[in-house]
Amino acid sequence: MIASLAAIGVPSAMATPKGGYAVFAQCPVHAAGVDACLYSPTTSGYVKIGKQEVPIVNTQVLQGGLLENEPTYVKPLSAALNGETLTKTPQKVPGGLAGLVECYKISNFIERILCEGFFENGVTGVNAVTELAAPASSVVLNSAFEQLGVGTALTLPVKVKLENPLLGSECYIGSNKEPINIELTTGATSGGPTGKPGTKTTKEEGGIVEISGVSLVSNTFTAPKATGCGLFGILDGIVNEKLGLPSTKNVAVLNGYVEIANSSAVEESE
Repeated sequence: MIASLAAIGVPSAMATPKGGYAVFAQCPVHAAGVDACLYSPTTSGYVKIGKQEVPIVNTQVLQGGLLENEPTYVKPLSAALNGETLTKTPQKVPGGLAGLVECYKISNFIERILCEGFFENGVTGVNAVTELAAPASSVVLNSAFEQLGVGTALTLPVKVKLENPLLGSECYIGSNKEPINIELTTGATSGGPTGKPGTKTTKEEGGIVEISGVSLVSNTFTAPKATGCGLFGILDGIVNEKLGLPSTKNVAVLNGYVEIANSSAVEESE
């Protein structure tokens, strides 16, 4: 069976990239229109939404294919094979529940008792998880602007999930209908942080372009109110008051590196 599949050009499901190309294991090299692969970890930085700043301490990866396009340096993404085009990586919210929810302000008796119970039992940690809030093709990389340090280098539509048992499973800032659209630059922002285009090198005999020391920044995006927090959203108001949502005063600083390779080179390494 495997031999017959190979004979008609159907790739084996077990084939994976080798060597330096192994990082592109989730690149859909056989998908229509994909001519390159992207692997871009964010290793540090922070995101500040409203009044709350969350440091990035756990590496989050943006990955997938890059689609053919005109102009050629503007590339929409094709979804990662495992569905994790943007990995759902939790980051600890400083202060946890104590920073987000004041139990005495909860008017609902049951919710107030639950809140106090969480504090008494030490279940106060809150994670923020940034997720894509649109199809992968809505994520767009502009490699020319990334290298020149001008304009929008990366467009990233996201929503942020706040994770804690008291907040429930649907506590989000932003949604698929109302995403947080972050337009990131490697250049300067008005009155905010300045990015870095990074340093370009190659490996695997020039087959992979690596850009190290990249810093993508933005301070021009808006964040809507949080919704779905607590039973029937009863904690929405308290969370929004503490975070200062909705907000136009938000900042993102994403530090890391980028690796790009032609999809044909990734396929040949399998």
